[in-house]
Amino acid sequence: MSTVASRVVRSSPHRDTASTWDLIVDLLTQGEQGAARAELMSVAGVASSIIAERAPQAAAIVATCDGPRTRIYCLYDDDAIDGADAKEDSLGYEPLKGNWAVSLPCSADDLTWVQRALKAKSSRITARDQSTKLGESESVDARSQGLTLNVDAFLKS
Repeated sequence: MSTVASRVVRSSPHRDTASTWDLIVDLLTQGEQGAARAELMSVAGVASSIIAERAPQAAAIVATCDGPRTRIYCLYDDDAIDGADAKEDSLGYEPLKGNWAVSLPCSADDLTWVQRALKAKSSRITARDQSTKLGESESVDARSQGLTLNVDAFLKS
């Protein structure tokens, strides 16, 4: 099992969808300017429409890299206003280190046009049907997970 970190960000009505995507980009790029930020911002319109459709409420935006996997969920309505379940603090590692990719969840009805639009802007940022799991065999709700430690592997000499 690979290491997984998750974040839960407050979306509508606490912040609009474009601001939600800006926060997600900030989390993934750790506020750094550069090619990764530019690539993520190039798909801001498409990502904002996915956020508006509430796909990341139950299915994560998933960033993979040479390090831990990052899952980002969004809160909406009263949960977004209350913010008790939000976890928007920065990550303790580089979520886009090395060979990175970002997978956006999308409704099956919108998947074709979203994939086409993303492909025109980026080869690293893709869309998947929100019902598709990305190697997630864990039975525990991913939104409640932080970093996972494999104790047996850690204690081996």
